[in-house]
Amino acid sequence: QAQLVESGGGLVQAGGSLRLSCSASGRIRSINSMGWYRQAPGKQRELVARIITGGGTVYGDSVKGRFTVSRDNASNTVYLQMNSLNAEDTAVYYCNANIFAWSRSVPATYWGQGTQVTVSS
Repeated sequence: QAQLVESGGGLVQAGGSLRLSCSASGRIRSINSMGWYRQAPGKQRELVARIITGGGTVYGDSVKGRFTVSRDNASNTVYLQMNSLNAEDTAVYYCNANIFAWSRSVPATYWGQGTQVTVSS
């Protein structure tokens, strides 16, 4: 099995920045992709950003140009640098990864426990 542990959420003023981190641990054979989703109250969970092993990235439209996703393959860690934050970015941010664990025969999707990001206007 594998686990994802997030850190870095908190309260920030509009226009400010935050950096989220998420580390994968466990008996991991390989990680295909890692990324971030978010869910605001009363809204569906949405993609924020993803990065695949080769370095390719995908961003949600609302964060393009403001957020940057990066990954350290050696430590199985994904980062989300969030700049120019606004109130609409307030949400619980969830780490997501497609991991091939040694205990499984196929890759599976894993989720972190979520970290709250609150942007005050």
